[in-house]
Amino acid sequence: MAATSRVDSQGKAPSSAPMPRILSGIQPSGQLHLGNWAGAVRQWVELQETQESFIFVASYHALTTVKKPEELRHAVRQIAVDLVALGIDPARTCLYAQQDVPEVTELAWLLSCVCPMSLADKGVSFKDKTAKGFEANLGLYTYPILQAADILGPDSDIVPVGKDQIQHIEIARDLAGKFNALYGEVFKLPAWRLHPESDVLPGIDGQKMSKSYGNTIDPFQDEKPLRKRIMSIVSDSTPVDQPKDPDSDATFRIFRAVAGKADPRTIELERKYREPPAGGFGYGHAKQALFEMLLERFAAARTRRAQLMADPAEIDRILAQGAQRARVLVRATVDRARRACGLA
Repeated sequence: MAATSRVDSQGKAPSSAPMPRILSGIQPSGQLHLGNWAGAVRQWVELQETQESFIFVASYHALTTVKKPEELRHAVRQIAVDLVALGIDPARTCLYAQQDVPEVTELAWLLSCVCPMSLADKGVSFKDKTAKGFEANLGLYTYPILQAADILGPDSDIVPVGKDQIQHIEIARDLAGKFNALYGEVFKLPAWRLHPESDVLPGIDGQKMSKSYGNTIDPFQDEKPLRKRIMSIVSDSTPVDQPKDPDSDATFRIFRAVAGKADPRTIELERKYREPPAGGFGYGHAKQALFEMLLERFAAARTRRAQLMADPAEIDRILAQGAQRARVLVRATVDRARRACGLA
């Protein structure tokens, strides 16, 4: 039987708690963007240096909204390419496609049988996406249950997430707890972990950056359209010679999230917002600074991505090896759960 993970009562890992295995995933529902990087990918790259790391491309989840087969196949591959380009090291991280570990679907069914409707009704993902016009299908409604299976299957201890995903970790913990209470200690209770500088990154319209809203910034976009995209970020009409509030401006918040709060460029940019230099400082200047910083920050990743795009077999090999390793762990968990509930 699995031991309970050492976390506090809210499911947050204390700074001194060991983190032997981390797990997280990302949907291949569109081009990877800065919000993905700031909220999740950055953590994965940092943590893989000292933790046992498992990252998956959530292809089953994507079926809730992506209905074109060729589009989905392309998106799964592209997300994997982008993750490796951004620093996910297959030698340190088990990277795999969710569809190549089908055991999670059986585990999701076992968990759904202990999931009360009241818990499923709390899922903000379903409410959020249906409010935006997405089809209200059952897959979207039960999304958190499959996500719980993704998390619990490999016996993960820590799930690095953005703030908007904390609820899903709490649901996974609730389901694990209910199953354990009924059948014995089968699952670990995973903890969530936020990046120290985690923030919900705004998109070009000022709302949360999301593929669903069409307001994202792609760090791999060609320079000319990337600059045009950045220049379209919403801003107010404060004159160039007047002080501005950096905390309420999407351009500055994106800059700070990517460069870091302590970066000298961030500190200098904030000073210019609050105390415009002679000649003034407008939002156009800030957007140009963001464009230049992004090109510098992601220069190596852009080069690595081009290399991977020219060698498709490399990504196939990485995903196959990752799936083989992940299936061993998830199969063991499923077998343990089957025995506990009488299906052996």
